[in-house]
Amino acid sequence: MPEINGIQLIKYIRDHFKNTEVLVITGFPSIETAVESIKSGAEEYLIKPFTNEELFNALQKVTHKLYTHRLLQKPKNIRGNIFGIIGESKLMLEVFTAIEKISSTNATVLITGESGTGKELVARAIHYRSNRSAFPFIAINCAALPDELLESELFGYTKGAFTGANETRAGFFQIADKGTIFLDEISNTSLPMQAKLLRVLQEKEFYMVGNKKSIKVDVRVITATNVDLMHVVKKGNFREDLFYRLNVINIHIPPLRDRGDDVTHLINHFAERYTRELGKCKIPAFSDKTIDVLKKYYWPGNVRELQNLIYQLIIMSEHDKIETSDLPKSLRYSIQNSSNTNKSLEEIEREHILNVLTSVNHNKSEAAKILGIDRKTLRDKVKNIDQKRDNYR
Repeated sequence: MPEINGIQLIKYIRDHFKNTEVLVITGFPSIETAVESIKSGAEEYLIKPFTNEELFNALQKVTHKLYTHRLLQKPKNIRGNIFGIIGESKLMLEVFTAIEKISSTNATVLITGESGTGKELVARAIHYRSNRSAFPFIAINCAALPDELLESELFGYTKGAFTGANETRAGFFQIADKGTIFLDEISNTSLPMQAKLLRVLQEKEFYMVGNKKSIKVDVRVITATNVDLMHVVKKGNFREDLFYRLNVINIHIPPLRDRGDDVTHLINHFAERYTRELGKCKIPAFSDKTIDVLKKYYWPGNVRELQNLIYQLIIMSEHDKIETSDLPKSLRYSIQNSSNTNKSLEEIEREHILNVLTSVNHNKSEAAKILGIDRKTLRDKVKNIDQKRDNYR
């Protein structure tokens, strides 16, 4: 590196970034620089040219030390923030405690909760606090892929297995070997796919598409759903034997509306984060009235909806304090419309969804973005609203 002393750079990184490991790659090796690099804090010293295996081994050694260090740096008090999950309410502390207890095991975990509550964050926290943390964490949204594509993505395929398969490609289960695979919206998988997943859980093996030879893997499986999976089992759309394989440990994430003052903590967290990311000088304050309004709101999109709202407010903010007048009209209307009534939470959610849809001329993509939920979840909610209307008529 011209005009830069590499040894001094390594020392600077080690002094100022305590949780960072250094891998030195050089085409101008010498015994002196190798020894000095290691003494200065480099974890590995790799000489060009090198093989893929040499690079893989070096990276594995560095990442293993990094994640082992993170594992040993567990906070003494888990209140408030665990791998990006913010909360101090009683319900969230129960979630944190569950994460602590099960992370060191290999038990399969089923995470339940409404859309936007942070199910993937919990799955990541379990992985990165486990002895698998040096190995991959792979997250897949089962609802986002058609069945045929999901199979090839999960299990891989051999060259010529189908039209367009021009090469053999490893699947996510192979990539996640010794690590964790997270299957979100597991209820959306078909019965044939469920049978294949059951085999992986029972036998620790699977077949690539187009190959009759089984492949052994050591993968921890964590799944998530925003529906009552046992209800789906009773309807015949989900295998009962797979349900019990997945539901060894259940963690339920509460909706934001049940988390009390966590709303305030999350507002402050996201305001600080997006002020920094957007390069703004000062974090805007939220008036007491604004905080009170946001705490009373139903939050059908949960934390994701709150996160999107704060991002929007930080972008649009022109003052040092955010008032209720800065909030979106649809949100203010929903609060006003639901106050001093005996309406159920379901009725409040329904009215809010319809208000948001009206405000964007029924553009479902835009409405889903405002609500902080995905388009499929919104479509399901609208379908449910329409069905109840028809029943009422």
